Amino acid sequence: MVLDRLAAGAGRSARITHTEHLPPRAGTHAVWPDRIRPEVIAAIQKAGIDHPWAHQAAAAEHALDGTSVVIATGTASGKSLAYLAPVLSALLDGSEAPNGRGATALYLAPTKALAADQRRSVRALAAPLGNGVRPAVFDGDTPFEEREWVRQYANYVLTNPDMLHRGILPSHPRWSSFLRSLRYVVIDECHTYRGVFGSHVAQVVRRLRRLCARYGADPVFLLASATSAQPALAAGRLTGLPVTEVADDASPRGEMVFALWEPPLTELHGEKGAPVRRTATAETADLLTDLTVQGVRSVAFVRSRRGAELISVIAKERLAEVDRTLPARVAAYRGGYLPEERRALERALHSGQLLGLAATTALELGIDVSGLDAVVISGYPGTRASLWQQAGRAGRAGQGALAILVARDDPLDTFLVHHPEALFEQPVESTVLDPDNPYVLAPHLCAAAAELPLTERDLELFGPAAAGLLPQLETAKLLRKRASGWHWTRRERAADLTDIRGEGGRPVQIVEEGTGRLLGTVDESAAHSAVHEGAVHLHQGRTYLVRKLDLEDSVALVEEASPPYSTTARDTTAIAVLDTDTEIPWGDGRLCYGSVEVTNQVVSFLRRKLITGEVLGESKLDLPPRTLRTRAVWWTVTEEQLDAARINPEILGGALHAAEHASIGMLPLFATCDRWDIGGVSVPLHPDTLLPTVFVYDGHPGGAGFAERAFHTAREWLSATRLAIASCECDAGCPSCIQSPKCGNGNEPLHKRGAVRLLTELLRSAPPAPDGPASPGSPGPEDGPTEPGSPGPPDAVASPSEASKAEEPPSQAPPGT
Repeated sequence: MVLDRLAAGAGRSARITHTEHLPPRAGTHAVWPDRIRPEVIAAIQKAGIDHPWAHQAAAAEHALDGTSVVIATGTASGKSLAYLAPVLSALLDGSEAPNGRGATALYLAPTKALAADQRRSVRALAAPLGNGVRPAVFDGDTPFEEREWVRQYANYVLTNPDMLHRGILPSHPRWSSFLRSLRYVVIDECHTYRGVFGSHVAQVVRRLRRLCARYGADPVFLLASATSAQPALAAGRLTGLPVTEVADDASPRGEMVFALWEPPLTELHGEKGAPVRRTATAETADLLTDLTVQGVRSVAFVRSRRGAELISVIAKERLAEVDRTLPARVAAYRGGYLPEERRALERALHSGQLLGLAATTALELGIDVSGLDAVVISGYPGTRASLWQQAGRAGRAGQGALAILVARDDPLDTFLVHHPEALFEQPVESTVLDPDNPYVLAPHLCAAAAELPLTERDLELFGPAAAGLLPQLETAKLLRKRASGWHWTRRERAADLTDIRGEGGRPVQIVEEGTGRLLGTVDESAAHSAVHEGAVHLHQGRTYLVRKLDLEDSVALVEEASPPYSTTARDTTAIAVLDTDTEIPWGDGRLCYGSVEVTNQVVSFLRRKLITGEVLGESKLDLPPRTLRTRAVWWTVTEEQLDAARINPEILGGALHAAEHASIGMLPLFATCDRWDIGGVSVPLHPDTLLPTVFVYDGHPGGAGFAERAFHTAREWLSATRLAIASCECDAGCPSCIQSPKCGNGNEPLHKRGAVRLLTELLRSAPPAPDGPASPGSPGPEDGPTEPGSPGPPDAVASPSEASKAEEPPSQAPPGT
């Protein structure tokens, strides 16, 4: 067995904290609906598929009935075929129409690479159908001489939300023939549309629906999603339409062995003498090396581009010591590859010429890596949906497979490898998005008005917040109301008011100092943390050092370098409560949700060794503060609760600070966010609440829905936080429980035992969970001690300063910097 051989090395078996055996599953066939054209069924059979799985036939039936549907089944379950069968059939019907263009279909993918892959798949499948199906990609890379042909003649246009927002909708008169005939809109990988990006895409879809109605079309939406909780609800929020779900996966699956792997402690010590584990990057490189030596076709998923390259380099070096021919059988997948290079990687992996691939998680949307024997996941990818999607890349031909999750040294990963029920006994998360966020909605109302004057009747389409924003947009002289509705007043393009993947504001250009070459841009809000002076910046596999950040001209000057370290920005944060929407009593304390204003300042950055993560030093920075109006969840405790928890003033700041850090680390288990999407502040006495308070807030203007999700799952979320701290084997706190890599206060003060006692007392008064069994981490006698098992520090640490103890999010620091 592959896992047995991997665990055979010295000390290796102790690193496996749990092994889950997932039994094989037989498939269930059905027949295609009789309304699917026989030519389409023949083309599918020619591709080697005699009969559809039951979920494919069910989804096609809904599509043919004119019902919008989301297919939320596992990786390699044939979701593409489920929507392609009705789409191709409609296009073929339309091609025989005596007059006009016939039916058209629009395909939306989150990446250009995925759209290009889908075009190749459609061309291959539809080849026997002749000229009846004319697929074409329309994105930023489409040559201008081809664009007019696509508008006039293509009947299956593949694009992305960005191009729909900036290129197609603002130019809708040129697309009138296509939109008038639009029968289906396919939204692929729809689970990726979450948070602020998902909220923007939801409004882009509403603008599309409005223009289709203007041209007399009412397209059916066909959505494909990884397995997720309440897929119909999430799809409905994305499209603004009622959506039917097909979630019973009828495809077969081979047996899978899923191992949870915790790297060992090293002799190194981190901040405040905390123990440090071997990095997930180094551990993953070893596993990929061993799998390659065994001849096992594998992919290692890594969160950052630099991490993927490091794993590839380390694996190649170690393979060269075994056999000089083996390094050529391992590669890294990074951004910037040409389509033909991606195809070459795919062919090499499928043929067995390439045995190992180290890739960023974006790989799953850009290249077909099916039919593997093993998947190694370097660090929890943020959601159970992503975890299962990545693990599903192995064993796709029905054979047995191995998946390994290698834990990073942080609270969530450590919790998961020691509480496997949180992965294997819990449903996947709901997708979180908030289309009513005023910071998202306002620019789309302007864009819609520029496309066609907005009328009172349109407002229902854009949601309940739209009517209240229009007077503000009039006051700002962006819109003007006339008899026919609200009109866009400016000369510039309204679609340029927002970048649907960014935060708005003028982007900072990243320029190579020696050549003047533009390498890319970074959001204004991210610049202070991502491209500050001294930051390590990655671009298409090359490493650069930022020499100067000019905020006035929005330029970061960089030079190519190869520093043996990565950088992480640190910042301090203050927070003010603007409005409390909801509050719930938790004993004498309160759990609240509402609007806040966050003032943040990047103050320094850490340099860490690439392989070990050891801190090499900290450098101060002089950058101006920034403000952010967003949404937050916060909780307060009273003096009586502190007395009951034996929290005295000397340890109060450290206990609150430790609870804040750990709760931020654990929130991704309950909301589809990344640790860097959220921030936090803890204050021994907050001026607005007049009580000790811990805040956790969305790191995006107007909020992203994560804090709201935290509010609604607070009992389970804080129970898991408490358990994560209590069960960590360290003495006084470490990166696996209460230390944060981005803490602006240098992880001072922190009090581990105080945090456990504080959370225990808070949860004692929490109202019961509204429904169902407790989520992972819900407190109970089986959860072990209420304090860390190892002897803790004495009940005193340095007195907390008056400044807030803060962990700032950030959108500012992409993974790997």
